[in-house]
Amino acid sequence: MKKYLSLVTFAHTIFAMPFAFIGFFLAVTTTQSHFDWLKLVLMVLCMVFARNSAMAFNRYLDRDIDAQNPRTKQRDIPSGRISASAALTFTLVNCALFIAATWFINPLCFYLSPVALFVVMGYSATKRFTALCHLVLGLGLSLAPIGAYLVVTGAFALTPLFFSLSVLCWVSGFDIIYALQDEDFDRGLNLHSIPAYMGKVNALRLSTFLHVLSAAFIIMPVFFTHSQFGILYYAGILFFCAMLIYQHLLVKPNDLSRVNFAFMTTNGIASVVFAVLFLLDRIWIH
Repeated sequence: MKKYLSLVTFAHTIFAMPFAFIGFFLAVTTTQSHFDWLKLVLMVLCMVFARNSAMAFNRYLDRDIDAQNPRTKQRDIPSGRISASAALTFTLVNCALFIAATWFINPLCFYLSPVALFVVMGYSATKRFTALCHLVLGLGLSLAPIGAYLVVTGAFALTPLFFSLSVLCWVSGFDIIYALQDEDFDRGLNLHSIPAYMGKVNALRLSTFLHVLSAAFIIMPVFFTHSQFGILYYAGILFFCAMLIYQHLLVKPNDLSRVNFAFMTTNGIASVVFAVLFLLDRIWIH
């Protein structure tokens, strides 16, 4: 179990899972739908199974690339802790469990489950042919809030889409920052990434632009939701935006020493604190 948790970098669940809770409780508190413990558990399971599938498949597909990169050669497959076949089996099992879980939620989630898997797993191949791979990763994680909303309501709506767009821009932006570490390696192997295509300075500028968009999208629900938002939600917005600014202060084109801190710690804190303040605001209002 410890090996497989390492394989899928389970700690990174902290990025998308809080936004899944946001989507779930947004639906509960702004529609006629009622809270259901079973749906909440199934939503969490779907998040875990989908992410396990995506990460394990990424490690499987990139095993030869990871073995050549000094930064990643100690990952589980290149180092021999988990075999490639075991990682692929783990991927397929989690895909099956994800689809099975959606069967017990509602027909729409079940019908869309292959689409969701295609998006979250398709990211792994994109670095081989497009520098927009960061946006594809963002798209995969952006399914969390709108997918959780569908778990509760079984119908699409505008407000959760704003949260999804915010996640898309947020994740794409910080993945560009993370990819700065591999700029030279990616060029050497003819892999595609924004830093390899644009250079560090322009890549950071694009990341900043994406994070400005993320901040804008996270404010938009205030204007498109009939349900009132309180002071805690606005505090969450301010904190999330402050953490976006902070990570850009940490990373400079000529100093990448704090990239990992900006990537993991800063964004993890931003996601969790924003979600907690959102949930507390929903409880306070309702």
